[in-house]
Amino acid sequence: MKKRLSILFSMLLVMSLFLAACGFGGSDSGSGKEGGSGDGSKEQALRVNIKTEPFSLNPGLANDSVSGNVLRQTFEGLTRLDKDGKPTEAMAEKINVSEDKLTYTFKIREDAKWTNGDPVTAQDFEYAWKWVLDAKNESQYAEMLYYVKGGEAAHKGQGNIDDVGIKVVDDKTLEVTLDHVTPYFLELTAFYTYFPVNKKVAEANDKWYTDAGENYVSNGPFKMSEWKHSDEIVLEANDTYWDKDAVKLDKINMYMINEPSTELSMFEKDELDWAGNPIGQLPTDAIPQLKDKGNLNIEVKTGTYMYKFNTQEEALSNAKIRKALTYAIDRKAIVENVTKAEQVPALAMVPPQAYGDEKNELFKDADVKEAKKLLDEGLKELGMSELPAVKISYNTDEGHQKIAQAIQDMWTKNLGIKAELNNQEWNVYIDELQKGNYEVGRMGWIGDFNDPITFLEMFKDKDGGNNDTFWENAEYKKLIDASRGETDVEKRLDILKQAEQILMDEMPAAPIYYYTDAWIQSDSLKDVTVLSTGDVQFKWAHFE
Repeated sequence: MKKRLSILFSMLLVMSLFLAACGFGGSDSGSGKEGGSGDGSKEQALRVNIKTEPFSLNPGLANDSVSGNVLRQTFEGLTRLDKDGKPTEAMAEKINVSEDKLTYTFKIREDAKWTNGDPVTAQDFEYAWKWVLDAKNESQYAEMLYYVKGGEAAHKGQGNIDDVGIKVVDDKTLEVTLDHVTPYFLELTAFYTYFPVNKKVAEANDKWYTDAGENYVSNGPFKMSEWKHSDEIVLEANDTYWDKDAVKLDKINMYMINEPSTELSMFEKDELDWAGNPIGQLPTDAIPQLKDKGNLNIEVKTGTYMYKFNTQEEALSNAKIRKALTYAIDRKAIVENVTKAEQVPALAMVPPQAYGDEKNELFKDADVKEAKKLLDEGLKELGMSELPAVKISYNTDEGHQKIAQAIQDMWTKNLGIKAELNNQEWNVYIDELQKGNYEVGRMGWIGDFNDPITFLEMFKDKDGGNNDTFWENAEYKKLIDASRGETDVEKRLDILKQAEQILMDEMPAAPIYYYTDAWIQSDSLKDVTVLSTGDVQFKWAHFE
């Protein structure tokens, strides 16, 4: 996934990584073995692997799928995506929308409480949203609040934070005025950047979110009782949650094991109740066997696995060089021989389903002839006789490594280019990427909601929180801005397609494949909600 990184980050597994947020298409299928506890009883305790330490468990700083999948259990926004991926009332018990669809009035539940017993108030939402828009807090997902009137100007220092369209009418009423009509705004309010933060707690301790304990106050179906950094997070059912009767699990153990084979082994030993996406990862070599056994779940995901180019690097500042590297990749070979979980070769940035499941192909796969031509032209424009060795960076992961090795071989074989591989642990990797300390870097972007704009908007500004390519194009910016004000659905999609064509003509990032989620789970585990945007919700999960 961000960054808000979708952020991605939103974004980090072989079969489905990163970043996001809202979407559709739930699933609760089972496979494989009985579970729930090591002794075979139906204790309501879930054991999962989240792979790595979350980037941040502050909703305003989180920009990746690991953080997001924890926050969705411990926090709740004004809305929540239901089992079908549709926004429904959550912290807000009533929502009124003005006739011009620009003003939303949210009535917050009287029984909405924080884990410390404090009431959830409109001031908590106002505080959290304005905190994100305050540039000094360096939220990578601040753009998510640009939909609010005055949000972008405030974040960029061109307006006053007090003039943003967020108004506290009273303790339980929040009025939000939008910059432009946004049909998916109620999906956005279910995304973690829009979650509230306990104002009183945060103002008393600006590091409230760094450890479990009395300072870590949340408002979702679960509360964090333990956080052993880089090892395990333990969640318990939240007895102050307004809808606590719907929550069946008593406990969730979230382990941090960054080795897919270990994750699968633990599942087979009945030490985990879930193995694989979108929270963990299965070893790619095990995918075919699991498919043959018939106990592998695979679902299409609205997300794109990509290689970002740092356009500040001399060689990669040339669009023809970037396109040459992109065209020389054989995506069909990667999804068939490396990832193996029915991923689809990506020949555009936006997954087809975001446009309504129509075909979306803007270049040819493995177009080696054109790649060679573009490489020669690009080198001439740069005054170079050959391309220096290219460094491919990725976060430590078996799948990312195999993909990098495959692309390394393709670039050498098809273009005669040397490529070096550089792997780093996730938190280090994402920090280096955001600082521009890379040449080519792998990333995944999972749609924050099911719309093309979530894949295109992050490339609008070179200093945007999730635009680690540092690319910018004036015409592209105009089209993205124009799409915001267009209320005709077909005209809006046409504008976005024009923008995507510019993106693929300039190629600041190379799409590799469209994600799927692949996992196995205990037969007795029911009603885990997996959405096409990679969201996982355990609110309704239980063991039978």
